[in-house]
Amino acid sequence: MKVTVDFDLCESNALCMAAAPEVFEVREDDFLYVLDENPPESLRAKVEEAVRACPKAAITLGDA
Repeated sequence: MKVTVDFDLCESNALCMAAAPEVFEVREDDFLYVLDENPPESLRAKVEEAVRACPKAAITLGDA
């Protein structure tokens, strides 16, 4: 799977980080960082939750 973030929509509110901290991180500069654009299948449920949690629908999940 491949994680894509539309940074023009992203508000860095960290809801994705709460759902999948292995994949998303909001740092002290208040910007979101994708730690792993191609996370392992074992994290799919967490990443899907992060996609659902994003209030701006800035995260999409596709095929790697």
